[in-house]
Amino acid sequence: MAQNGFKVAVVGATGAVGNLMIKVLEQRAFPVGSLKLLASARSVGKTLAFRGVEIPVEELTEDSFNDIRLALFSAGGSISKKFAPAAARAGAVVIDNSNAFRMDPAVPLVVPEVNPEAALSHSGIIANPNCSTIQMVVALKPLYDAAGIRRVVVTTFQAVSGTGKRAIEELQNQVADIMQGREAVHRIYPHQIAFNCLPHIGPFLDNGFSEEEMKMVHETRKIFEDSRIRVCATTVRVPVIYGHSESVNLETEKPLSPEDARMLLKNAPGVRVVDDPANAGYPMPLDAAGGDLTLVGRIRTDPSVENGLAMWVVADNIRKGAATNAVQIAEILLQHGRL
Repeated sequence: MAQNGFKVAVVGATGAVGNLMIKVLEQRAFPVGSLKLLASARSVGKTLAFRGVEIPVEELTEDSFNDIRLALFSAGGSISKKFAPAAARAGAVVIDNSNAFRMDPAVPLVVPEVNPEAALSHSGIIANPNCSTIQMVVALKPLYDAAGIRRVVVTTFQAVSGTGKRAIEELQNQVADIMQGREAVHRIYPHQIAFNCLPHIGPFLDNGFSEEEMKMVHETRKIFEDSRIRVCATTVRVPVIYGHSESVNLETEKPLSPEDARMLLKNAPGVRVVDDPANAGYPMPLDAAGGDLTLVGRIRTDPSVENGLAMWVVADNIRKGAATNAVQIAEILLQHGRL
């Protein structure tokens, strides 16, 4: 590895997102001088490749962050709550992918295409939003700036990779079992996910919404710093491996035609408009998988409400929805000399 550059740690390195964080650091040529890979004790002895070098996985402890400048966390909320403050105390800037700090008023919640300046006001920890929130606000940002947003109704169609490696394996195994005439076994989800849809992501709350749905409500308001935005979300798990899709209906404060919305989105950072439905041109998970752009299409007037628009939004939930967004936040800090 390079002699110059930053000492970087990846926490949860053996998980789906942590593993991808390592690849994104390499793909985006982030100036890593040394890389420390951290996970639970059961992963010690494994190695992961970075720039052609096999790096051993070390056990995560509160003493793991001496001399670390940047710590990328993707190991779950309980791990983040315990170890992220320790990393920050040791002098590292933590970018956390869990929900542990997202709604903490002292912790910025950042999507680089939407509120990059928020990253500069951190006190050691920066939160990565929920994957579904990230792609939605990337698509909403240019419309919000141009016409304001009163209300959003969103239904998500979320890939199983959002649950992790074991959920991917469960879907693949169920498909194979069903095609061979065997009974499909479910352990990760409460029902069979193959050839099915589950309107159930996270525990249900007293208000009838799931935890995942309320994340989208609260995170959207925090990112835009606008508590007036009304958000109603329904989150659904679907038998897709990579790529979340969203049906988004919004009510803007000022009139905004589909043509104007399309032009705003074409010029927006991180967005690619795919909107030619007459020729079967629209965003699909297969097109988004492996990329970092948010794809937007099916842009049309919603006639059921004043100043209504409807659109379809798709992105790779593991890349832009997690790993890439975290590295992009680190790039903002680098650009402003905050690392």
